[in-house]
Amino acid sequence: MLEEIKALDKKYYMNTFGDRLPVVFDHGKGMKLYDDKGEVYYDFLGGIAVNAIGHAHPYFVEKVTEQIGKMVHTSSLYYIENQAKLAQKLVENTCADRAFFANSGAEANEGAMKLARIYFYKKGIDRTEIISLNHSFHGRTLATVAVTGQEHYQAPYRPNLPGVTQVEPNNFEALLEAVNDKTAAIMLEPIQGESGVHPMDKEYLEKVRALCDEKGIILIFDEVQTGMGRTGYLFASQYYGVEPDIFTSAKALGGGVPIGALCAKQFVADAFEPGDHGTTFGGNPLATAAGLAVFEIFEKENLLENTRNKGAEFMSKLNSLKAQYPDKITDVRGAGLLIGIQLKDEIAKDVFRGLFERKILTSLCGGNTIRIAPALNITSDEIDIFIAKLKEIME
Repeated sequence: MLEEIKALDKKYYMNTFGDRLPVVFDHGKGMKLYDDKGEVYYDFLGGIAVNAIGHAHPYFVEKVTEQIGKMVHTSSLYYIENQAKLAQKLVENTCADRAFFANSGAEANEGAMKLARIYFYKKGIDRTEIISLNHSFHGRTLATVAVTGQEHYQAPYRPNLPGVTQVEPNNFEALLEAVNDKTAAIMLEPIQGESGVHPMDKEYLEKVRALCDEKGIILIFDEVQTGMGRTGYLFASQYYGVEPDIFTSAKALGGGVPIGALCAKQFVADAFEPGDHGTTFGGNPLATAAGLAVFEIFEKENLLENTRNKGAEFMSKLNSLKAQYPDKITDVRGAGLLIGIQLKDEIAKDVFRGLFERKILTSLCGGNTIRIAPALNITSDEIDIFIAKLKEIME
């Protein structure tokens, strides 16, 4: 089947992914994925931080199936029960006062940028510029590419959205120098995932928060990857103890069903009035049923506590490996179950490929870092499987 699918992909699908890893999956269960031949793989990437509750979680399957049997879509012309209840869950468990649902992280991030700009527009204040960070990733729309601080994403689509500046992460002086009287928002990921799992310093985020308060700037946290328990807290803002004015979520929020969320404090959320923003599919009954099921599973299975415990265990075992192989592993960093294993540049691709050949799924970020973002209900035995395979490769 693999060769047939590869041939169809090559003939009919736009060549945006090139030659993918040579596997096609048929089904999954928990941390395991089964290919078309029945071979078992361990999903330590979690669909890039999406499958926080694992594959085919029975309660999730039950609730999503139940909703499909009732209705998938109505429209935002009508009240939607699941939409209202999922908004309530996000607000009651975070610093936000209001939520809006989109279909992806990029959409949520673009909505955050629109909200920051319209906030000042409604006040009659000429502040439209946005500062983001180098090495960041915020999405693939034209606007989110403009705030993504990576040249190879921006170059093909220039001219980019005007009024966007990037500065070095964790460099408060560089940020301070970039701020001016036109600055509307500072947008950042509390932990940069795509470029290799680089956490922001707590002191840096505290200074950014204080700066935004002093200058009346909107602080936006992109929590598309760090949200929904990934750091051991529901959102990374809670991990750091720093509240943004706007934050976004996606990936794990729907357990694999596409959904994005734009969440904001009341003072800035008030800038959106009827007609200012909207969506056809966002917050539909199916996607929000999935989001509600994810919240219920988090609560029933104490997944935040498990993430903190298993994340600490994973980090400890990886640091032991780093001590054994300092000439191969140069750094281990992250929070909770978002972990980056930085390798010597010359071996990184071989290690990534070696893990795949041993049926361990990860991603290679920033050219030299193995990214781990597994299900939050991971077990110690599954962690040990990863450690054993990585040690085998190190040997």
